[in-house]
Amino acid sequence: MLRTKNLSKHYEKTVAVENLNLNVRAGEIYGFLGPNGAGKTTTIRLLLGLLQPTSGDVFLFDTPISQDAIALKRRIGVVAEEPLATTRMTAWEFIHFYADLNQVARPEGRMDELFKALDLWDVRHALAAAYSRGMRQKLSLIRALVHRPDLLILDEPVNGLDPHGILQVRAVIDQHRDQGGAVLISSHILSEIERSADRIGIMHQGRLLVEDDISGIRSRLGGNNIVELVLTDIPPGLAGSLSALEGVTQVEIKERAVAVHVNGGKDIRPEIFKAIVAQNGTIIEMGLQQMSLEEAFVTITHQNVAQLAGAA
Repeated sequence: MLRTKNLSKHYEKTVAVENLNLNVRAGEIYGFLGPNGAGKTTTIRLLLGLLQPTSGDVFLFDTPISQDAIALKRRIGVVAEEPLATTRMTAWEFIHFYADLNQVARPEGRMDELFKALDLWDVRHALAAAYSRGMRQKLSLIRALVHRPDLLILDEPVNGLDPHGILQVRAVIDQHRDQGGAVLISSHILSEIERSADRIGIMHQGRLLVEDDISGIRSRLGGNNIVELVLTDIPPGLAGSLSALEGVTQVEIKERAVAVHVNGGKDIRPEIFKAIVAQNGTIIEMGLQQMSLEEAFVTITHQNVAQLAGAA
């Protein structure tokens, strides 16, 4: 649905985006991450046609955005980082006005659905200017979705929301994905991206360092998983049997608790289960600790800084 080819944006001596090759597919949520100054905001402006690239191309629905920008943009819904500016219209009037601009015929049914899903139904006739920040954030999402876009581009979509509001927004975004739409989310809340994103792209200093799902990123980094178990008792020789499994770097046993450290981000719980059962062990609990997205993000960006310093 959305891809870039060698997309670059330079400002005199500053490189904001360099040779970016991004690919957001239909039916997925794509988490777009990077530290401040990484080039995310510039990239989003390029994707929306708000900036002209120095070189490279943006393709929306396999069509260069430069060919028919107005028609292509009607298939996109956008939520900016800052919620909607104040307006003298009611929330309902504002969304209806936006639907009319996008030539949505009889939008009331869609509006009913979205106002109810985001718990704004009872205040739909209140002035949008009187809404709290969190309510205006929800209203921004309604505006982005009322014309049933194919692609959503969301910049910090859960800013200002309480936990209940976050759950509502998640559900609406997930529904859009499940119905075949594409979603690009830029956010500093890594736990939210880890929970919702199907694939993740990490930018740093204008470059896309990695684009993969979270399990693929873990595997690339070679991070350790820790399988934690509680057994009824510890069979003799269990430590040796577990240590012999491929990828195991360390086995810790304390009373009935066992921790198996596995290199490379591999999930070998089935092999561990078989090894314990083969020794007539009984497992009460089994859990898995994996590298978090936050840990992966820090590792990837720090590795890149070190590489650049070494090349200087």
